[in-house]
Amino acid sequence: MEKERQDFLMELLQTPSPSSMEMEIQKKWINYVKPYAEEIMTDHAGNVIGVLNKDAPFKVLLAGHSDEIALVINRIDEQGFLYFDKMGGINPKAAIGMKVDVLGYEKKVTGVIGVNAQHHGGIKGDFEVEDLFIDCGAKTKEEIAAFVQIGDLAVYQRDPEVLMDRYITGRGLDNRTGAFIVAEVLRRLSDKKLNVGVYAASTVNEETNMGGAYFAAAGVAPTMAIACDVTFATDYPSVNKNKHGDIRLDGGPVLAKGAPINRKMNILLEKTAKSLDMTVQYELTPRMTGTDADKMRLTGRGVPVSLVSLPLRYMHSPVETASIKDIDEEIDLLVEMIANMTGEENLNPLED
Repeated sequence: MEKERQDFLMELLQTPSPSSMEMEIQKKWINYVKPYAEEIMTDHAGNVIGVLNKDAPFKVLLAGHSDEIALVINRIDEQGFLYFDKMGGINPKAAIGMKVDVLGYEKKVTGVIGVNAQHHGGIKGDFEVEDLFIDCGAKTKEEIAAFVQIGDLAVYQRDPEVLMDRYITGRGLDNRTGAFIVAEVLRRLSDKKLNVGVYAASTVNEETNMGGAYFAAAGVAPTMAIACDVTFATDYPSVNKNKHGDIRLDGGPVLAKGAPINRKMNILLEKTAKSLDMTVQYELTPRMTGTDADKMRLTGRGVPVSLVSLPLRYMHSPVETASIKDIDEEIDLLVEMIANMTGEENLNPLED
């Protein structure tokens, strides 16, 4: 990955973007794609869509969501401690002892998620987020309430890092990596003569309700849509591969197979991967994908969808880890496929 591109990815990963509060990261995404897109579209959900070849009747929508999981403040006690609920799939066990940035209504405040000292018994057994609290150093409710109110959001204070010049680790790779990937696909297609329209969307709210994907697809009315998300890597100790499959970092992009997925779109992706001598991996999504693909599929008269995912270790933790090689290959795969589309592709599985 070129340094300029990696710097942009790191900038996205450093930008707080909790679900429902994606404005700052979306503005950075706009600034990055603006030189390459023929048009930038936005909507009332907060999506940003970069467009190429707008007049083409065959429209390809790519969606990578820009939001991350977060904490939402739901109570402030008399001593100034903050209690919180989940904004997305927070794992309470991963939160123990973490530093957080509370994105207060007046200013950002640093806090720590308190943990009972082992000398005092520690934390035992199962627990939930309601058993945890944030200590910002305030002495009273009034002191912290000058900066923070109910409904404010918090994210882990965790900068992204590169491991062994090979892997990127940090919070919220799910799915700022997807927003990065669709931006890069648009950039690389911008100087090609295309037979299809390309709509590269940085979507919002996937971690909570997937409403952004619905707005995007309903607005674009695409011929086909591809969700670019992450999936569970299983190449680290203690994972049961018999139950969860064998998906590895550096193993290439992951294609979904299941009832929601259009088989002809997967064939296009597989043929493209073969032409690039690229290995792809597979995951099963029998009923639903759990991604933006589910909402895009059900807009308008129905949209054929596929899901191309990035293998990710330690999902929904502060140390999510992905491969730079896999990111580059997913971009290569999508660029090559779209660049070679004729606009005459028939995605009806009952027709030749």
